[in-house]
Amino acid sequence: MNYIVFEIGIAIGLIALAGLLSAKLRFSVIPFYILVGMAVGPHSFEFWHIDLRFIESQPFIEFLGRIGVLFLLFYLGLEFSVGRLIKSGKSIAVGGTIYILINFTLGLVFGWVAGFPLLELLIIAGITTISSSAIAAKVLVDLKRTANPETEMILGIIMFEDVFLAIYISILSGLILSGSTSLGGIAMSALLALGFMLLVLIIGRKAVPLLNRMLNIRSNELFLLVIFAILFIIAGFSETIHVAEAIGALLVGLVLAETEHMKRIEHLILPFRDFFGAIFFFSFGLTIDPTTLGGAVWLSIGAVVLTLIGNFAAGMWAGHSAGLSAKASVNIGFTIVARGEFSIIMANLAKAGGLLPIVQPFAALYVLILAVLGPLLTKETKSIYKLLNWIFRFKDKRVNAQKH
Repeated sequence: MNYIVFEIGIAIGLIALAGLLSAKLRFSVIPFYILVGMAVGPHSFEFWHIDLRFIESQPFIEFLGRIGVLFLLFYLGLEFSVGRLIKSGKSIAVGGTIYILINFTLGLVFGWVAGFPLLELLIIAGITTISSSAIAAKVLVDLKRTANPETEMILGIIMFEDVFLAIYISILSGLILSGSTSLGGIAMSALLALGFMLLVLIIGRKAVPLLNRMLNIRSNELFLLVIFAILFIIAGFSETIHVAEAIGALLVGLVLAETEHMKRIEHLILPFRDFFGAIFFFSFGLTIDPTTLGGAVWLSIGAVVLTLIGNFAAGMWAGHSAGLSAKASVNIGFTIVARGEFSIIMANLAKAGGLLPIVQPFAALYVLILAVLGPLLTKETKSIYKLLNWIFRFKDKRVNAQKH
């Protein structure tokens, strides 16, 4: 018998309990959502003869999770604006290139040292390069850092990563699934993704007066229906041309942030962002099989350490190139250190291509660790900056003392 409503009810109850526990312990809520999802996922055991495996409802929960990603990125776009993004275009391109270059190179080196064959090595590099836009968005909003000077660089890197992802997945899909790839097809895919982003931003900015008139609706019900229609149509269409639907949602938010209705949209969207965002992280936990993680522990820990180093270096370099302070640069590196949905996509591609089975548990454990560590480290960036400042000052004093 189908008990989908009851299963969804239990899922929401567990998410609420996880949220209450995190508030009590004063920790980031994201790891709690993921861990409770993992604990009751399809691979969990029956406890006291009560089956909490959500076998029937998991596909629906995953779909609700996808909606959560859209709201998280849409809200982040609302907190920002197209104008600020365009002004920082050059520094974002430089910062995005630095970020991809450092993390992708480290991923290739790590895969090579670990002894992976070529295709697996390329998958590992992809898994360790692309950060989680959903987690980054959630952290920025929760910590009230959307107005910070480094946020435009963080948003820019997220968008830059998506262009890279469109190209990279095109290459890997050809290599792994068909054994070949077309250079023309890859170039077209990349140009299409980049062109779509620029087109939405440019046309959206020009259409602000029209949007102001169109959204002049008294009824909150009709107002929300129009906003949701714009959001889902643009996000859904972006996916059809190989641009992540989350980036489509971010673009819509950036455009609507320029309108005079921004505050009203923000106020009405907030409950949807929080509810569906929580379900996303829970649904992500459902996909992780705890029984397969043991064989990939050391491999995952090694990759996590390398990613933390790479992100810190990339954040410092990208921040310096944009003229940001050292403190803001530390924020950049750690805010986008979490890995998530895109890394899992890469791992699923390896599974579809029949590559080494170790890739799946490695990706799951690597993502889980960074999904837990990322928000915690981002919250403590002020303390990390102070510690690093003290270490370097202490080192300088010792060097000066030795000279004299």
